[in-house]
Amino acid sequence: MIKKLKIVSIAAEVAPFSKTGGLADVARNLPRALKRLGHEVMVITPFYGQIIDAKKYDLKLVYENIEIYLNSVDKVQVNFWRGYLMKNLPIYFIEHKKYFSSKKNLYGSTQENARFLVFNIAALKLISLLKYEADIVHCHDWHAGLIPYFLKTDFKYSETLRKAKTVFTIHNLAFQLGHNWWEVPAEKKDYGKNKIPHLTDPDIENINFAKRAILSADIINTVSEQYREEIMTTKFGQDLQQILRNRENRLYGIVNGIDEKEFNPVNDPGLIKNYDYKKIHHKKLNKSYLQKKFGLAVNTETPLICTTSRVTFQKGFELILKIIDRLMRLDMQLIIIGAGDKTYLNELAKRAKKNPQKLAVIASHEENQKYETLIYAGSDFILLPSHHEPCGINQLIAMRYGCIPIVRHVGGLVDTVVNYNPKTSRGNGFSFSSFDPDSLYGVIVRALESFGQETNWHKLTARVMRESNSWKIPAKKYVSLYKKALKNHK
Repeated sequence: MIKKLKIVSIAAEVAPFSKTGGLADVARNLPRALKRLGHEVMVITPFYGQIIDAKKYDLKLVYENIEIYLNSVDKVQVNFWRGYLMKNLPIYFIEHKKYFSSKKNLYGSTQENARFLVFNIAALKLISLLKYEADIVHCHDWHAGLIPYFLKTDFKYSETLRKAKTVFTIHNLAFQLGHNWWEVPAEKKDYGKNKIPHLTDPDIENINFAKRAILSADIINTVSEQYREEIMTTKFGQDLQQILRNRENRLYGIVNGIDEKEFNPVNDPGLIKNYDYKKIHHKKLNKSYLQKKFGLAVNTETPLICTTSRVTFQKGFELILKIIDRLMRLDMQLIIIGAGDKTYLNELAKRAKKNPQKLAVIASHEENQKYETLIYAGSDFILLPSHHEPCGINQLIAMRYGCIPIVRHVGGLVDTVVNYNPKTSRGNGFSFSSFDPDSLYGVIVRALESFGQETNWHKLTARVMRESNSWKIPAKKYVSLYKKALKNHK
């Protein structure tokens, strides 16, 4: 019989209510997996007034005009709404019209730190109002990073929260506060010890949420084992490598999972033809539809590569642009769907005009979200040549659809993609090490050669489709981390 833990999960975005990336998927699916393991879980996230439809999700207003004291001077009023992620798994939304309902975008305010300061304190206030005596408060990424700090300071003597231990998950260390950490002047840097400035003080925007979380959390983890090692180095540590090394004994890595019921080619309503590993030839029907849909030459024998990530330097688009003209001379096609850096998108759009039957660029990821799994079902490869990659979820979803990853050997891609060896038939993708265009071009050529070996290719895709990357094992690992946090305290 397991000891039932009381867990609060706090994140800036939770699918399907709000989403810009993989954080929203983790913040939705990990609590559900923990609930299925028999634990008591609740989730807290902001109420983005122009994005979240309260009627659609049957949200109920549970507390109205609650006064929150941020310090001895500042106070704000918030509302709390409640919905459900699944039966008996409540999700609470914090509403503050100025900070979370004035824009259609989740992020991008000039008062980003102020917004999430309010969110952090309001989340703790909500837990107190509910008299929810949590064992664990799980804080996802910088947006919830002040919670471990506040539980060690301002909320230290809270009757409801005094026993709660904190786990801080680093989803991407590059994001530490409401703007780029490297743009903070040296004299304005937050060393994590001083009191939080008042809301009207411009210095509040220089408070480093992630740093304070790392210094205060009972347990810290990253979203892959490899990324855990990398962030303690100068190359990947984003200027926090020293404090991470100092807390190495509390730092862990757990690879993300995916919801295998949601992402299932057998019954996915977004596909033209459903299939499983035994009927993998039905991928070709999805492929020909995809080619026609996005104006590519319709030929199922032509290898089709997709990318579905943010169009940024981190995701390797610097390299893709440097070899795009060479790629267009190969017998292959490329679909790029995603939002991000306009310079990259404009350059790619120019190449797509010159090569309309070989390259399709769909700029807005959000509007075309419904096509994501169809793209995996119709593509032969997913390309992720990331500069750094904490975990990556796209390659896990793509593999579920028999779409083979081409990745750089870095971060979570190391933990999830094993380089394919045609002689031994081992491996589930294609990887390269050096962050340079020639290495990327070489691995793509190697992948295309393997695609041409029909029997081996069929075996590879069928085997990759049978791999399990569900949340069941990661959720059990998180439970072990929670128990470590409780044990460490005792």
